Amino acid sequence: MTVSKPVADVQPAANEQAQGEAIVAVPLRHPWRISIAVVLVLMLALFVVDAAQRPDYGWADVGKYLFDRRISQAAWVTLSLTIYAMVGAIVLGLLLAIMRLSPNPVVKSIAWLYLWIFRGTPVYVQLVFWGIVALIYPVFTIGIPFMDPWVSIPNDVFTNLYITAVIGLALNEAAYMSEIVRAGLLSVDEGQEEASTALAMSWGQTMRYVVVPQAMKIIIPPTGNEVISMLKTTSLVAAIPLSIDLYGVSRGISAVTFTPVPLLIVASIWYLLFTSVLMVGQHFIEKRFSRGTGRRQAGPASDIDPSVAKVTEVPLGNEVGGKG
Repeated sequence: MTVSKPVADVQPAANEQAQGEAIVAVPLRHPWRISIAVVLVLMLALFVVDAAQRPDYGWADVGKYLFDRRISQAAWVTLSLTIYAMVGAIVLGLLLAIMRLSPNPVVKSIAWLYLWIFRGTPVYVQLVFWGIVALIYPVFTIGIPFMDPWVSIPNDVFTNLYITAVIGLALNEAAYMSEIVRAGLLSVDEGQEEASTALAMSWGQTMRYVVVPQAMKIIIPPTGNEVISMLKTTSLVAAIPLSIDLYGVSRGISAVTFTPVPLLIVASIWYLLFTSVLMVGQHFIEKRFSRGTGRRQAGPASDIDPSVAKVTEVPLGNEVGGKG
């Protein structure tokens, strides 16, 4: 006669047996990955050793001019050009993005025409054009065509090469910032605005507290890339011609001392310094605006079995009352 054990007695025994059998995880081996990494490190080390021994690089001149007063002043000019141009580009780009989203076909067409021109022509060509605007328009006039002008204003703006460089860089960058801002605003679901309207929030409050904070997660990363790109684009202001920037000054010194390679290395080191600082700042800004977009556990961590913790993780917004 066979006596079967109760189900309640069988299940704990099975669970104890399953828990007693530890799973030995053996990591996969990647010999090719390690080999490639070793080869790359060796190639980099050989290049550094070879470059350190070559007299053509002129390391003595690099150390001589790296902290030269003319170079340091030019570096700050480059940094100021970047800041002013990006501020103007962000403001104008925001305006163009709003125009692109406008239901008015005329306003939308004007914004599209602006983007078509400034994104379709090289920035160097644009800077050359802005450099000769003072020759084409020595005086700005307001009036009726083919009649005496009502008001004549001397063109004193574009005779200042520094201001001309800021205007030229900002107008070109605004076309790209417009698309970045427009993409960020369009990434926010329309239901957010409808919900804000239902809560009696004004358009300004909706944009400030609902739309813009969510859009910033899309806008910040490419904007940081554009700032870094603008820093390097300032080297093209020689087309205006403006020669007080970092590249212009280093090129002028090399033309006198006949040391082009060391001065190029000096300029590159300063560019790398500024871009490194900007990249660090971009990282912390992205981290600040990406708060609340990670994953969290459904309930207190102490109440969840670690073996099923990964299963219970859900994205923010998928819980009851959130945005799914």
